[in-house]
Amino acid sequence: MKIIGVDVGGTKISVGLIENEQVVKQYSCPTPFDAEKLVVVDAIARAIGEVFYPEVAGIGIGVPGLVDHDKNMVIDVTNIPSWDEVPLKDLLQERFGKPVFVNNDANCFAIGEKYFGKGKPFSNFVGLAIGTGLGAGIIINGHLYSGKYSGAGEFGCLYYLDNNTEAYCSGQFFKDKGLNGAEIAKKALSGDAESLALFFEFGQHLGKAICNILFALAPEAVILGGSVAKSYPLFREGMESAINDFPFKRLSESLVIEVSDVQNTAILGASSLVLDAEV
Repeated sequence: MKIIGVDVGGTKISVGLIENEQVVKQYSCPTPFDAEKLVVVDAIARAIGEVFYPEVAGIGIGVPGLVDHDKNMVIDVTNIPSWDEVPLKDLLQERFGKPVFVNNDANCFAIGEKYFGKGKPFSNFVGLAIGTGLGAGIIINGHLYSGKYSGAGEFGCLYYLDNNTEAYCSGQFFKDKGLNGAEIAKKALSGDAESLALFFEFGQHLGKAICNILFALAPEAVILGGSVAKSYPLFREGMESAINDFPFKRLSESLVIEVSDVQNTAILGASSLVLDAEV
């Protein structure tokens, strides 16, 4: 079966044709983020056209915002100012004559792990995308749980200390200290004590966030992705020290933490929306 995955970002539109769990054809172009809403839609359609085949079963699209599934509208996309109440699903279904599925990009990360990555063995897990921000997606009984407006799983917005969880559990943690996360990681890997201590502290914050997820959802696993997750060996100890304080030991001790190894995560994740609808 051939399916198409589309990742709509604030700077780039990435599209891939997937067959047998592999991206067999790929195309990307700049996002005209400051253009009128239909100009952006046309750019997405042209990008899809670069990889489209008549036998494609469906098209999945991840967007950096909320989706009103009742009205088939994309809403509240902060980095594409014109995108409020965009009937993306209907416009593209009319253009290509194929089923189109649209969801939040962090939700796409989670469902992508279910079909293509470390989430395959689990029925209930949370995917945490740790990059410049903190995104999350929830898988319940093997399927994506999006909630109203695809807004479920916004753990980064939960109040924490003097700010929110995202401020302490993403690249923002290092940025707020005037530091570059990648540079600090290099120093930590070379044994710099101060850098190692920062990653331990970061891990503790992330571990506390995972404890809150355990309280709310009791998942079998948490799968980490995003650029910061590549530094997992540096923050693992701090994270585990916080999780070890979780009061319900059967939950915390059975919890599996995995780091995503999926390539082309955004495209594959978006394409997984088609697979999830098929099941």
